[in-house]
Amino acid sequence: MNYKLPDMPYDFNELEPVISAQIMEIHYTKHHQAYVTNLNAALEKYLEAEKNSDIGAMIALQPAIKFNGGGHINHSIFWTNLAPVGKGGGEPPKGHLAHAIEKTFGSLDQFIEKFTGQTVAIQGSGWGWLGYDKGSKRLIITTCANQDPLTTQGFVPLLGIDVWEHAYYLQYKNVRAEYVKNIWKIVNWKNVEERYQKTL
Repeated sequence: MNYKLPDMPYDFNELEPVISAQIMEIHYTKHHQAYVTNLNAALEKYLEAEKNSDIGAMIALQPAIKFNGGGHINHSIFWTNLAPVGKGGGEPPKGHLAHAIEKTFGSLDQFIEKFTGQTVAIQGSGWGWLGYDKGSKRLIITTCANQDPLTTQGFVPLLGIDVWEHAYYLQYKNVRAEYVKNIWKIVNWKNVEERYQKTL
């Protein structure tokens, strides 16, 4: 059971000027690759511990599996949640998703304002998420610390924004708010809509 980096749906330079090619290359080939490598290593140790009925070792490996597995899940969604300008990036949502956003948050602009506020305010590293609550059948905005996947809160992930410093620091320095403000120009709402449709 070896996990691998997903194919990047665009070239590293195609999200410029919002996200530089240098950031994208490092983010994908170094950070995401590290999560995949470490996840595979942790799972290999877990299988060995399971084979030996070593429950103590199995428990001890859970944090590594959660952190690196979450990093792999989150980034695999993140890459598809973005698209170059001219290839869908920044084009507003349509159809059922647009209606659900207006119904839940008032308008797309109000949603973006609320999402941005909560995401910029994350202390330390983490992710801002638009998710779907199957229980209440509603869209939700929430945040996750570190690499915790949204599924740990019981929600379906639709749109995630990475606010770990490695996602923006080389370009935006410590101005996280500017990065989050600009990223809306390259959000791939078609991908978010596809994820939403699968929940219905």
